[in-house]
Amino acid sequence: MKQVYTQPVDDLLRQLDTSENGLTAEQAAERLQKYGPNALRAAPKPTLVQRFLGQLKDPMLLILLAAAAVSGVTNYLAGEDFAEADIILIVVLLNAVLGVFQESKAEEAIEALQTMTAATCKVLRDGRQTVLHSDELVPGDVVVLEAGDSVPADGRLLESASLKIEEAALTGESVPVTKAVQLLGLAPGQQDVPLGDRKNMCYMGSTVVYGRGRAVITATGMQTEMGKIAGALAGTEDEQTPLQRRLDELGRTLSKLVLGICVFIFVFDLFVAGSFTLESILSTFMVAVSLAVAAIPEGLATVVTVVLSIGVTNMSKRKAVIRRLTAVETLGCTQVICTDKTGTLTQNRMTVVEHLGDTQALATAMALCNDANLGADGKAEGEPTEAALVDFAAAEGLPKDRLAAEQPRVDEAPFDSGRKMMSTVHKTAQGYIQYTKGAPDVVLRQCTTYLEEGKVHPMTEAKRSELLVRNKGMADRALRVLAAAQRLWPEQPASHEPEFLEQELCFVGLTGMIDPVRPEVQAAIAECRSAGVRPVMITGDHKDTAVAIAKQLQIIDDASQAVTGAELDALSDEELAEAVEHYGVYARVQPEHKSRIVSAWRSKGAVTAMTGDGVNDAPSIKMADIGIGMGITGTDVTKNVADMVLADDNFATIVAAVEEGRRIYDNIRKSIQFLLASNMSEVLGVFGATLLGFTLLNPVHLLFINLITDCFPALALGMEPGEPDTMDRPPRRASDGIFAGGLGFDIAYQGVLITAITMISYIIGHCIEVGAFEMPKGVSPDGMTMAFLTMSMCEIFHSFNLRSQRKSVFALHTHNKALWGAMLGSLVLTTAVLEIPPVASMFGFTPVSVAEYLIALALAVLVIPIVELVKWIQRRRTRKI
Repeated sequence: MKQVYTQPVDDLLRQLDTSENGLTAEQAAERLQKYGPNALRAAPKPTLVQRFLGQLKDPMLLILLAAAAVSGVTNYLAGEDFAEADIILIVVLLNAVLGVFQESKAEEAIEALQTMTAATCKVLRDGRQTVLHSDELVPGDVVVLEAGDSVPADGRLLESASLKIEEAALTGESVPVTKAVQLLGLAPGQQDVPLGDRKNMCYMGSTVVYGRGRAVITATGMQTEMGKIAGALAGTEDEQTPLQRRLDELGRTLSKLVLGICVFIFVFDLFVAGSFTLESILSTFMVAVSLAVAAIPEGLATVVTVVLSIGVTNMSKRKAVIRRLTAVETLGCTQVICTDKTGTLTQNRMTVVEHLGDTQALATAMALCNDANLGADGKAEGEPTEAALVDFAAAEGLPKDRLAAEQPRVDEAPFDSGRKMMSTVHKTAQGYIQYTKGAPDVVLRQCTTYLEEGKVHPMTEAKRSELLVRNKGMADRALRVLAAAQRLWPEQPASHEPEFLEQELCFVGLTGMIDPVRPEVQAAIAECRSAGVRPVMITGDHKDTAVAIAKQLQIIDDASQAVTGAELDALSDEELAEAVEHYGVYARVQPEHKSRIVSAWRSKGAVTAMTGDGVNDAPSIKMADIGIGMGITGTDVTKNVADMVLADDNFATIVAAVEEGRRIYDNIRKSIQFLLASNMSEVLGVFGATLLGFTLLNPVHLLFINLITDCFPALALGMEPGEPDTMDRPPRRASDGIFAGGLGFDIAYQGVLITAITMISYIIGHCIEVGAFEMPKGVSPDGMTMAFLTMSMCEIFHSFNLRSQRKSVFALHTHNKALWGAMLGSLVLTTAVLEIPPVASMFGFTPVSVAEYLIALALAVLVIPIVELVKWIQRRRTRKI
């Protein structure tokens, strides 16, 4: 049987039951049912049972299971019931269920993000070009390929215009392969054509680096060459952010510290008791377990993951799709945003408002040296600049479809950002004509003649200078200016290489297009300034155009703050690093200049974001601390290497993402502060009470507190709205640790405060129980019950303090409904544990009077005014400094 690359195209199209115009929507739907989605098989996901068992592998839960066993043995020896062991097992079960739930929520958020960043491709359906998700492709579809696109599936080429594809992922060959549509033959004795030599094929996993083409899809999903290689290994590893890695390290450090303290308490308690019976050893072991339960913030890593996941989902709703979780942390540190002008600062709605030269010749050149086309509604479809030129020609009575029929394209040298031009060759009744369009100064350098009033004249330096002055005049009015030229050929040119075609040209004219500034950008740039973030404009436009727009947006004050790519070339890397802070505009730049700009800013220690859309922008995007791809105009290559993709290509969205990144990081710090301060109070309470000779709380009490009163408020703090001054303070330093900004001190004093309040509650409960003031010894049921209520609610009330690290909670003008819900839910559950007799009995609680209940709650509330007082002192000290 013939392979698809050795079959004539007509035979292959018949075999696939398709045409060069692609499939209908009905055919595609039928084939999608038959062949399935165009996707590689993912690694199998763990089942619900596997996830649940995975939760039970957690060292903390294993310790608790051991504690349940010890409690059971102890109670058996004492002739008591197994209530404590039962409660531990129930709490372990609940903890595992909660862990599975939170893990599932985080996974759902990540999957939603993956859907948002799913690859797309240009497909001919019902005879018209449309954009679809790549997984909707089916055999027989016809796809359009352009520079920067990822090849979505395996296909046979129908058209190739200087098409070059990088296939290193399949062949290991790093040099791009030049593609052609010609039929491949087999040499005598040859059984097959090696994959790397199949010049008329394109394969999933490869990337178009130059030119354009069309291909009919021959295989999708696991039937592709990539699918045969990938098998079931298409899963991706979970990514951890630097913060998550630091928290893992903190968890390991805490575990070692707690282990040491537990051993100390175990030995200390045994020797103080002076008894080494099995019962006393098991009892002492339970004290040590209590300490371990109190010390380790089991939910910390999960809370951070969930907050990150929900946060980036919210960012996607604001049109900023985060592709890597690491970007969330880095966004809060961003100091410089290097942004493209067209489409990001401006609306990318180009309209030709001024032109110079023979209108008919100019409109014809601009329409034909162009990849945009007129749609059914008479409006051009395609890249905005090219569409504007096609609309310009149509308005002059020269619709592109008619021109293309009269002068069909036979060859081309596609646009390249390095040379800033593109050329097409067309067949006419008189022979062949070449049209070239591009940057005026570049095109003029290649012109030896010019067209005026239908006649060709030799190009003089005076005329060239005159045209450059006219170009500058348009640019000064913030117009984007393009030039057109032509060249007559008696026969089809022997080569389509730019060096061969783009010389001895005849200048035809100039077009000036307006691209209005986005109305929201000026406010976004002002917000950048107040947030300590430096906006920098980078554009391929003429310097005068860039300066005019940058002044309008207040990016720069005068033209001395603008520099061209040619001027950059004259600077060494050291000189650029020295001068980079002076420049706010880079004009006439090439992609390699972007990498130098990023490198210069980073050499200053500045956390830098860089936007890009073209295939050649990928290196600078990858080099930047935050690489930002364009969701509308961006190529697959730039999107794939970007940390963040803008769904609307809007600069204001970048600023919104920076704000959201700061909010997320602030909220994670609030959750960390809450959990560590709460666990510290539990450790100090258990440790202090043990040294003083009484039992503050049992392991089951601490488990309940950690499960109910710690986890949900921590998650609620992750939903906290941004503080009003989020964008009025400078970016945090990337080198700042978890405890920077006084967080370590805050955790320490707040942990001590909650400990003190809880122990006071225990002592009061004991004194009420015995009817006299005395220091407790052993176990006081009333004291333990009051301490449980006080610690539970003190931690809940304290979570309200943490809505802002320094501002008064009463000065905040926002509300956190989730936090109020966590507080009310915790109060109800805690009260239920105390007041429902069977439950209270299981926990070892004694009924408390209304007075004791109110005293315990009043003590818990004290955490708010005391922390408010400390905040007030801290604010005063900061103002004095």
